[in-house]
Amino acid sequence: MHENILKPEKAILVALGKKGADRELAFDHLNELESLAETAGADVIEKFYQELDKANPKTAIGKGKVEEIALAILENDINLVIFDDDLTPVQNKNLGNELKVKVIDRSGLILDIFAKHAKSLEAKTQVELAQLQYMLPRLTRLWTHLSKQFGGIGTKGPGETQIETDRRIVRLRIQKLQDKLVEISTQKEQQRKSRVNIPKFALVGYTNAGKSTLMNIITDADVYVEDKLFATLDTTVRSFNLPAGKTALLSDTVGFIRKLPTHLIASFRSTLAEASEADVLIHIVDVSHPYFKEHIEVVKSTLDFLKISEKPIILIFNKVDLLDDRDFFRVLEQEYPGSIFISAKRGINILKLLEFFQTKVDEFSTEYRFVLPYSSMELVSKLYKVVDIIERADKDNGIHFKVKVNKENKELFAHQFRELVLQKNTLAALSDSPTE
Repeated sequence: MHENILKPEKAILVALGKKGADRELAFDHLNELESLAETAGADVIEKFYQELDKANPKTAIGKGKVEEIALAILENDINLVIFDDDLTPVQNKNLGNELKVKVIDRSGLILDIFAKHAKSLEAKTQVELAQLQYMLPRLTRLWTHLSKQFGGIGTKGPGETQIETDRRIVRLRIQKLQDKLVEISTQKEQQRKSRVNIPKFALVGYTNAGKSTLMNIITDADVYVEDKLFATLDTTVRSFNLPAGKTALLSDTVGFIRKLPTHLIASFRSTLAEASEADVLIHIVDVSHPYFKEHIEVVKSTLDFLKISEKPIILIFNKVDLLDDRDFFRVLEQEYPGSIFISAKRGINILKLLEFFQTKVDEFSTEYRFVLPYSSMELVSKLYKVVDIIERADKDNGIHFKVKVNKENKELFAHQFRELVLQKNTLAALSDSPTE
């Protein structure tokens, strides 16, 4: 048994499509499922696809296809079957009985990958919560059967320790994990409040689009990069300098993927909070992928679900070094105005991207002019903490300042610093920039 778990599990993949569906897209979904399976450590032997008017309520696929897969299992010594769409508990149980091997679906596979890659307390808590929510309606003897008979992919984490417990205990554990995430989220909120005076950017995008590579090149961070789906789960936040010299923050979040279970997204709300708190979202797209437009829509719908799609978004087409068609780029520029084309891996157009970041920060800023008398020199250090100094001239009647206040600092400047200055009668002239 121990040796069997150490070996790569031999897997068959199964996808179900509606009659008349886009077969090329369906096979791209299957190819992505294969990448997920390989990331989880499986060895994919064969892939099956069937078109039906609607899924079979008992086994998802038709009886003939079940028999075909059962034969392939015997011929190739298969011990795992993975379905591209979610299976109901009844379908999962019936397929397990028919095929006599472990059967999991796409959600179960993604959860397994997340369990492998979770490193921090927050990520581990989020994954366990998502696993238990996934497992709760599936608490049947089938899970006990799978855990004891097969192990491996799809049975990690709480799946091994909670299978034989009743629903009440699982619900209590879910509540405890939710409370823990609220506590972690509160702590992180305090950390974010301490960064209120700094412009914040967040990388979002489809998994494996190159977010971590871009993070590393902009911030000199040492974020783990691997050509696998969901190589990183934990949010990383690093500082970097904008072209004008101002410090900004860049966060890298978990990648999105098509058919990502909503309860899994919900479990990762605290991780994705960095994106919700950002001033600008940087949407990274792998432009070399044949279905990158679908990836764009997946990310947009996920941001809609998280209620953060109204934030300013910069669309970045990455991996341009893998394409040579200049006409293709011209068409994209027309279709997605304001987008930027880069190669994070080769450092192409990174300076242009940073200049664009600077432009976005400037758009959120307001300019002020005033004179600070020499009798109020103690205010200078406070001033430098909340504004960007554009001009400073030391004259007879005091220090003449032209400053820029960004969106994050505007409230602090208005309610604290400006009131303090006005009380001391040191504000000789104050004007909002007409370009605000």
